[in-house]
This record gives sequence, C-alpha cells and structure tokens, in this order.
Amino acid sequence: MKRSVLTRYRVMALVTAVMLLILCACMVAKYGFDTGADLTFVVSQTHGVLFMIYLVFAFDLSSKARWPFGKMLWVMVSGTIPLAAFFVERKIRAEVEPLVSDAAEPAKA
Repeated sequence: MKRSVLTRYRVMALVTAVMLLILCACMVAKYGFDTGADLTFVVSQTHGVLFMIYLVFAFDLSSKARWPFGKMLWVMVSGTIPLAAFFVERKIRAEVEPLVSDAAEPAKA
C-alpha cells in the first residue's frame, strides 16, 4: 500500500475531528447563548462536505488494508463522535504503518 493512502486518511481524520469540535462549540453558542446562528450554519455545511471526503478516504484505506466490514464501519463512524477520531486515527496509523511501502513498485508488463 502506498503511503499517500494513509496520509490522505490521517489528514482528513484530523481535519474532520477539529471541524467537529468547532461545530460542537458553535452549537453550544447557538442553542445555549442564542448567538452565532450564521457561523453555525457555515461550520455545519463545511463539516458535512469534509466528512463526506473523510468517508471516501476511510473507505479507500479500508479496502486497501483489507479490513472486515465492522472495522471499516467503526472507523467511519468515529468521525461523528467528538474526540473519537483523534484516538482512532492514532490506532489506525500504528496498525497500518507496517503495511506501507515507500518504494515505487516496478511496472508490470
């Protein structure tokens, strides 16, 4: 497996996790303090788009790592639980790192 597959997943996992924390803060501001409705809308839309990209990259990684369906589902769902994606990303990186090959594979005829 190429390193870029793991790198794409890691970047999107971290970006999605940070955006989810920002979204949670915006929701507290919106519903707890009745302020920031416009910001909450923008952050929620941005998080939604980034989460869809995260799902694509998580699926790509899971198919190349040949994970069972349950594990793939857990990795995808972890992007919806605040703080979970940080821990899952770290565990997945440690698990997938031995499968990564940095050297370019020779072309097959």
